[in-house]
Amino acid sequence: MKNIIEKPHRLNKENYIGFVCATFTLCIKDKKVVFTEKDIVNKFIEILKNSCEKYEVKNWIYTFMPNHAHFILEGMYEKSDLWKCIVSFKQQTGYWFSRTMKNASWQKDFYDHIHRKDEDLINHIRYIVENPVRYGIVDIWEKYPYTGSLNHKVEELL
Repeated sequence: MKNIIEKPHRLNKENYIGFVCATFTLCIKDKKVVFTEKDIVNKFIEILKNSCEKYEVKNWIYTFMPNHAHFILEGMYEKSDLWKCIVSFKQQTGYWFSRTMKNASWQKDFYDHIHRKDEDLINHIRYIVENPVRYGIVDIWEKYPYTGSLNHKVEELL
């Protein structure tokens, strides 16, 4: 049997500490459709809220697409930790999958993008909220029930 060497995440964990803002995309393994029921999405939002509170992280936006999820998170204090927040979220929701929806799981890693101070955060938020429109699920983002924010009114951000 071959030894599989796991590729490390591309950035050091120190890059996620403090007043950092980043976009994360987490995908369901094998593109399985998961986020189509309000109860499931609400459970995941609750877990996201707990992780954000624990690691002192603000959530600008979230969108739960049928087979993946997007988040923009930002550290609120010097000791805020986006890495621990997103990993905690993945672990807790992964445990939920193993207990409740055994045929679904997250892909091993995730995609992320740390925002530079000069980047336009509103454009990134707009890109995420428009995702259901680009996928043809709804004709306007406001009709998509699984987009929101833990810390803001989305309409006011745009």
